[in-house]
Amino acid sequence: MTADRTDPVVRTPYGAVRGRYEHGTAVFRGIPYAAPPFGPLRFRPPEPPEPWDGVRDAGAFGPTAPKPPYSEAFAQYLSDPVVPGDDCLNLNVWTPEPGPAARLPVLVWLHGGALTRGSSAVPVYDGRAFARDGVVFVSVNYRLGTEGYGLFPDTPANPGLRDQLAALRWVHTNIAAFGGDPERVTLAGQSAGAISTGALIAAPQAQGLVRRAVLQSGAPEAVERDKVRRMVRRMANRLRIPATAEAFAAVDRDLLLHTQAEAGRLSSPVLGGPSFGIVVDGDLVPRDPLQALIDGEAARDVDLLMGWTRDEYRLWLVPGGLVERVDRLGSVALAGAMARCHCGHEVPRGYRDLHPDASPAELVGQMVTDHLLRIPMHRLADARPGSSYVYEFAWPSNLPRLGACHALELGFVFDTGQTPESARLAGEGAPQELADTMHSAWVRFVTGGDPGWEPWDTARPVRILGDGEPYTAYGPRDPELGLWPATAGAAGTAGTPGAVDGAHAARSAELAATVRRLRRSVGARLH
Repeated sequence: MTADRTDPVVRTPYGAVRGRYEHGTAVFRGIPYAAPPFGPLRFRPPEPPEPWDGVRDAGAFGPTAPKPPYSEAFAQYLSDPVVPGDDCLNLNVWTPEPGPAARLPVLVWLHGGALTRGSSAVPVYDGRAFARDGVVFVSVNYRLGTEGYGLFPDTPANPGLRDQLAALRWVHTNIAAFGGDPERVTLAGQSAGAISTGALIAAPQAQGLVRRAVLQSGAPEAVERDKVRRMVRRMANRLRIPATAEAFAAVDRDLLLHTQAEAGRLSSPVLGGPSFGIVVDGDLVPRDPLQALIDGEAARDVDLLMGWTRDEYRLWLVPGGLVERVDRLGSVALAGAMARCHCGHEVPRGYRDLHPDASPAELVGQMVTDHLLRIPMHRLADARPGSSYVYEFAWPSNLPRLGACHALELGFVFDTGQTPESARLAGEGAPQELADTMHSAWVRFVTGGDPGWEPWDTARPVRILGDGEPYTAYGPRDPELGLWPATAGAAGTAGTPGAVDGAHAARSAELAATVRRLRRSVGARLH
């Protein structure tokens, strides 16, 4: 390895790469970790990249995976750059010290985007601040949508997840040359990236590759295989082809993306519907990842930092006027939420008792947020006391109606809140003090496993970030259901286990009692 202040060069088993020094940090972009997944490799598991001669330039982001653009309603809030080209299985490295003697902690980032959009080139994911603070930061591109998560009878499932595993293995083999310690790797992601992170730390093939994990607004899960099959069949019917990988591989890429967007147009986290997702495949995902982690069979020594935003659902419902549509549907929307959450009528009644002034959209959003995020994360933390740290992000966006919505915390975690792309979601004037607090907590966790507040135990501490000065909220909660008082807006007192506002505690206990009555009477499930 040779390096100077203008042109750092690092050698990998496949060839040398030349990066750039930017603001005192060595940055390498677009490094291939697997071969281009097209031609005979389309819909197939990833293969190693072809070695190259000489020094490969790594000054610019590599191609992004094929993906449809966000709708106009979402594009005003979310940035999603497109870099053309086939060599989309690539990654980027930010490092303060490119050399094997450094042995710095490593953070590997998996982007979100519902497994259909997003990339490592999103400016909010710039790794400079992590490198500034002594962390080697790696961000990964992986296959998306039909290419990455279509389910076909003639090819293995979950190729996008297999891409991520290939990237992790690349990190384990190569990161020391970039200044990282392969024994101190934290795998992190938000939304679909967090779901992928949970699946990977539970995967038998990934054991030993990850020391810590961060799950931001995404709990480990495997979706029903039929849900993905319905998405594939819907596309096949529109294209008038068999629902096989061979037939899909013969379709023009742009046509496939257009068809995918049309087939998934009405699906969403709140509404449900056919969609792409990680499925149990008997191989990389031998069983449901959440249950594997709860049972303690996988990732026994992996520390967890996980949490959600207080108003996750607002990003799902505010763009495009879905809030108004759900409110107009009223009881019909609540019935849909009951089906989405596998529960009966007593549950929305309990939420209504807690929030008598809430609109139907707010009730539906909170029910789905609890079902998808809070409850499974509580179950996971309960199964791993002492090594799990839980947070809630509560700062409301400066933009109208978004509140503390899904993905809003990213600019604070990355300390990129001053970028125009972050301002799309946060508005102007996001508080730098909150970014300092959150970014330093993530750095502390990656470096030493402690973000700066107490780990989960029987007091159930949740760190509230963004609602004034950071504080810790503690129980009570129903020990069977995992209902957290923050769901009802409770605010605990830092350092005082069990301390919550009396009225909030009463409402939280009332909701728990409501759901217990429901279980006794009709046997409904919340998870």
